[in-house]
Amino acid sequence: MEKIIIFAVLTVFSMVVTGFYFIYKGTDKNRKFARAFMKLNLFVFAPVFVFGLISLVPQMASAAAAAPTSGNGLGFLAAGLSTGLASLGAGVAVSNVGSAAIGAVSEDPNILGKSMIYLGLAEGIAIYGLIISIMILGRL
Repeated sequence: MEKIIIFAVLTVFSMVVTGFYFIYKGTDKNRKFARAFMKLNLFVFAPVFVFGLISLVPQMASAAAAAPTSGNGLGFLAAGLSTGLASLGAGVAVSNVGSAAIGAVSEDPNILGKSMIYLGLAEGIAIYGLIISIMILGRL
């Protein structure tokens, strides 16, 4: 298992480094070589990935069958989802409110305080999600 993970990490790292190097160089010959190198890496990595799935799935299934079943997993999932989705919603809200606030403040600098209140309300969404996840984890 460790060898597969190390090989996968080295493959991804080599692809990223090669991509940045050839983007930095910027000639057509380098782009063709980068494409060929990435195809070679994927050609080598895909069979290793399939082999890992075929050989490790039965072990994971037997380990999952031997583990005691409890509701803790769903509780952890609920806590993670509440935090993640609340943070995602807060990010969308802050992006919309922040851009509108910057436009409004550029027209009238006196409304900076009002715009900060709206930004704080948008950030409150993430805090509420975090509080809910703490409450869920407290019950586990």
